[in-house]
Amino acid sequence: MGLDKNQMAQRIARELKDGYYVNLGIGIPTLVANYIPEGMNVVLQSENGLLGMGPFPYEGEEDADLINAGKQTVTLLPGSCIFDSATSFAMIRGQHVQLTVLGAMEVADNGDIANWKIPGKMVKGMGGAMDLVASADNIIVCMMHTNKAGESKLLKQCSLPLTGVACVKKVVSDLGVFDVTPDGFKLLERAPGVSVEEIKAKTEGRLVVEGDVPEMVL
Repeated sequence: MGLDKNQMAQRIARELKDGYYVNLGIGIPTLVANYIPEGMNVVLQSENGLLGMGPFPYEGEEDADLINAGKQTVTLLPGSCIFDSATSFAMIRGQHVQLTVLGAMEVADNGDIANWKIPGKMVKGMGGAMDLVASADNIIVCMMHTNKAGESKLLKQCSLPLTGVACVKKVVSDLGVFDVTPDGFKLLERAPGVSVEEIKAKTEGRLVVEGDVPEMVL
């Protein structure tokens, strides 16, 4: 039960607004590009120096020279441009990106995020996440609600090294949609077939449930 990766991306796409400049992180967030509502003008930015990305290419139509920050082949829309990383990060640090969608290993109920390193495991680098979470006005995390051992990833306090502090605004997991509030994770919607009781059982952090929580409609 719960959402698959494409359904999570589809739900996040409903958070987009016309005219937004959006950065999509590695993993599930990149799938959001496939669900931008028709007629909506959203410009996708990648920290490796792309502005104006389109959906993923069809099989056989890939261009190996066109990749996003996760080294996935992408398409470019008319009017798009390619530039160096210095210019890209100037855009990010200058707060010209309105929305950032990131994956995470852990999120705390005060909005802390840990998504760049597991101690003892090799990591290629922190990427652009630290700049993104320090600069974007709106940060949405897209993640599985529990890890492979069935343990909650929505926590009272992160155990892994932090990427950013008190910066996450919303979490979309395979079980539901949550606002990050001063009182903890506020449950806004639950995934089809998922009960409030299951979400409570799988959430270690503070969880706010008010009234009847609607089932998500995709």
